[in-house]
Amino acid sequence: MSSREEIFNELADAVVAGKQDLAVELANQAIEEGIDAYETIMKGCAHGMSIVSDKYDKREMFVPHIMMSARAMNSAVEVLQPHVNVESVEDPGHVVMGVAFGDIHDIGINLVNSLLAAAGFNVYHLGRDVAPEQFIEAAKDHNADVIGVSALMTTSMLGMKDVVKLASEEVPGVKVMVGGGPVSQKFCDDIGADSYAENAPEAIKAVKRLVAERRA
Repeated sequence: MSSREEIFNELADAVVAGKQDLAVELANQAIEEGIDAYETIMKGCAHGMSIVSDKYDKREMFVPHIMMSARAMNSAVEVLQPHVNVESVEDPGHVVMGVAFGDIHDIGINLVNSLLAAAGFNVYHLGRDVAPEQFIEAAKDHNADVIGVSALMTTSMLGMKDVVKLASEEVPGVKVMVGGGPVSQKFCDDIGADSYAENAPEAIKAVKRLVAERRA
């Protein structure tokens, strides 16, 4: 029987290599061996995509490779997600997620959405190239606790400021979280957003905290 750490490492490697069949095989192996599904997602799938992101930033990986890694990750998460032990809550948090206007890069946010759903949140994904007004309309429609906005292009980051401004005016109390490659804590502070998440695991922690603050 493989150790938990070996499966986590092998799954991360499979994601990095874009080996979809192997990633699914390892996800099933984790379930068969009784390894916690959420921990497998975080320490296997999410860790693998963090490596991919670092390699992309260093120009050691390019878009075609990232797409293969994303497919491997998504396939493994699909296997694991139904087995995640979620604490029973009467009214789980509602989170509206989307990629900023003018941006079509959604690999990172797709991982965040999968992890949020696995953690028990109600996630409403608006997709790519989302106008600020669409975030606000969705927040109203779904009684959102948190709006999450992602960007991988510096030009699309500017739209995040509009989301924060509109949210404060039209849905006061709703928390806004921002993230993505060029985004930083300083930028988050400058535009008045409530939280910045550097990666998917940090995004999950941030959403948990923001929902708690919203409902306090």
